Amino acid sequence: MFYLLLKYVLLGPLLRLMFRPRIEGLEHIPAEGAAIVAGNHLSFSDHFLMPAILKRRITFLAKAEYFTGPGIKGRLIAAFFRSAGQIPVDRSGKEAGQAAIREGLGVLRKGELLGIYPEGTRSHDGRLYKGKVGVAVMAIKAQVPVIPCAMVGTFEAQPPGQIIPSIRPVSIRFGRPLDFARYAGMENEKAVIRAATDEIMYAILQLSGQEYVDQYAAVAKAAEQEQKQKQHQGRPRRFPRIRG
Repeated sequence: MFYLLLKYVLLGPLLRLMFRPRIEGLEHIPAEGAAIVAGNHLSFSDHFLMPAILKRRITFLAKAEYFTGPGIKGRLIAAFFRSAGQIPVDRSGKEAGQAAIREGLGVLRKGELLGIYPEGTRSHDGRLYKGKVGVAVMAIKAQVPVIPCAMVGTFEAQPPGQIIPSIRPVSIRFGRPLDFARYAGMENEKAVIRAATDEIMYAILQLSGQEYVDQYAAVAKAAEQEQKQKQHQGRPRRFPRIRG
């Protein structure tokens, strides 16, 4: 009920007004049946823009931190995401990937749309990063199509760290469904799931026109942060001038 209220009354009309999204390839979204919509992730707004323009309900796997924030603000955010039908996934620990796959397969078994960002986190610089293989495992195991999706312009509208998005037009592009029926029963083969994941990421790249980086986004973020810390530590300390 709250999902429909957000989509058609509260959030949907506001997002359409702010971003005036240009939609391409909407006919590639199946009218019924299970499917995975796999997209790039450039902005916090991505979570809401795609559901706002799709006729069908879509469930995203969202990071658990959105559901565990402290204080009143944290509880409100958690309630918002739960009411919107989003599923919390703990991304820490060895079982994080398997937990996400289990939750995703549960959505697909119900014949619903599952939204996922194969990069695993938002891009910190607007480039497209290497995809994690969970999307391929789910597609092969559930034998469902993968619809590639590209958000274009949302990074400029709301880059990381910007709370309130800028009012500017964006584009949402959907590509032709990718079929991995040829890999049936091979979801445990590392070479197979890597190849399928790379095929998905290439389709997203073709739609988005981003620069591609053959490295996981989380690794690139950590390396950049470490470099910034080293530069900060290497700066000479400035002491106040003492006037005599």
